[in-house]
Amino acid sequence: MNIQALQSLLDGILMGGVYALAALGLSLIFGVLKITNFAHGAMMTVGMYVVYALASGMGISPYLALPAAMVLMFLMGFLIQRFPIHYIEKAPAHNQLLLTLGVAYILENTLLLVFTPNYQTLTVSGFDKALRVGGLTFAPAKLIAFCVVIVVTGCVYFLLYRTHTGNSIRASAQNDTGARLMGINVRNIRAAAFGIGAVCTGIAGGLLTPIMSIYPTLGESFQLKCFVIAVLGGMGNLWGALISGLIIGVIESLSGYYLGGSWSDMLIYGVFILILFVRPTGLFGKVNRREN
Repeated sequence: MNIQALQSLLDGILMGGVYALAALGLSLIFGVLKITNFAHGAMMTVGMYVVYALASGMGISPYLALPAAMVLMFLMGFLIQRFPIHYIEKAPAHNQLLLTLGVAYILENTLLLVFTPNYQTLTVSGFDKALRVGGLTFAPAKLIAFCVVIVVTGCVYFLLYRTHTGNSIRASAQNDTGARLMGINVRNIRAAAFGIGAVCTGIAGGLLTPIMSIYPTLGESFQLKCFVIAVLGGMGNLWGALISGLIIGVIESLSGYYLGGSWSDMLIYGVFILILFVRPTGLFGKVNRREN
């Protein structure tokens, strides 16, 4: 493998981490609420614009703006689930889909009104020069984003499997009736889970702000890719989403290098379909076996 191919592999791994974090939020929401969130891409864009507005308005680094963005994204996710989504949880799947799609359009059009459709770019002082190690080039913003992704994924895992709140979230996902009998406020816990998913999505969007130009409908380009990663990793599987995100990032980058950018999406979805033929539950999903 030549140096250019190695560079493409590196870029794919770094970007794949950000994809994985965005898909992690989607996977968490589905794993707990069993709702396919079509507002996911729009929520990711909101995270981008929150970081952009705070960083450009206050003159601070976008990485320092991330904690404030996390709080705002959690509140937004909590309220979206607590009110509109809560009332259609038992409704047919197409009703849930249409509601989340409506939320997506509301968020996108709000961003259009506030920020206009113009492209916005955020330059981070001190991070505009690439780091070179041997023949490889490391974009500082991508390297920081990848490190943040690993830390956030570890924190979400700790929250879900090592805390009382996490136990309540998993109990509600498995059996909400049993969780209520144990004294768990299922309604608030499910809203909190949606809020945590929104935080993951918002962080992913915020990490992309120094890397690419943003515009109000940018999230639509990530929506389907996040679904592919979440399903490929096994819906509700945290580490599965991370590994699948890296796989998709590498496929996208290497296919772009060897075959050209127009082949990337076709190859991603082609590999996705082939894997689902072999593993319908995804690479890391549980296979339900029937006992005779």
